[in-house]
Amino acid sequence: MGTRRRTSTLIPTAVGLGVAVALVAVAPAAAEHEQLPGNRDLTTYIVEPGDTASGLSVRFHAWTAELISHNHLGPAGTLRVGQRLEIPVVTSRADDSGGEPGHDHDPTAEPGRERVRTVITRIAKHRGVDPQLALAVSWQEAGWQMHHVSSAGAVGAMQVLPSTARWMESYADRDLRLHSLRDNATAGVLLLDVLRDHTRSRRHQVGAYYQGIGAVQRHGLYDETVRYVDNVLAIKKRLERGDPPA
Repeated sequence: MGTRRRTSTLIPTAVGLGVAVALVAVAPAAAEHEQLPGNRDLTTYIVEPGDTASGLSVRFHAWTAELISHNHLGPAGTLRVGQRLEIPVVTSRADDSGGEPGHDHDPTAEPGRERVRTVITRIAKHRGVDPQLALAVSWQEAGWQMHHVSSAGAVGAMQVLPSTARWMESYADRDLRLHSLRDNATAGVLLLDVLRDHTRSRRHQVGAYYQGIGAVQRHGLYDETVRYVDNVLAIKKRLERGDPPA
């Protein structure tokens, strides 16, 4: 992914791939855990069939290596059905100054659609993500416009939630301000990249952008998600032919 390799020491690319059926195993007492950074919230979770350390890390916005180390899962990161885990959810960058993303946004400087298209295309190419896919998602989400804010708080051309932006900051290696076109595009493109690595098909990758990776892994695509995916892929085909998105 772009300038940041997925094989960094923080995120092993192949861990926790086996799930053994066993009696309930209780995680070690908190006093036995290693010290975590201050920007972590511990969430308790009971392992279910099919769970993996890497999959849970993506679902809960955590680092795989921290989840494994904190719960003393061993070098393979093996989970047991019924096991109680404490998942260290990343709540912000360690050097977060506490400022609100986008506080420097100038509402008079709304970028036009062609500018949005150009920036998303450039960032997607840089990050190794299909530019037409990123553009199709942005058109479906916000019509290549930055002023949109959803009722759930998703922001901008890529409709990224602030919590997702904080997660993507770990991949971008910098703060991301969602009201900035460049940062908004970066957050959305990085999310597509992460979802590509944790889903089994293009349809599930796109569906997870809308529905959430955890819900897709647990329930498959909801009916409304299927319609969303169909729309995005139809837009992508139009763009690939050189046609307008709509």
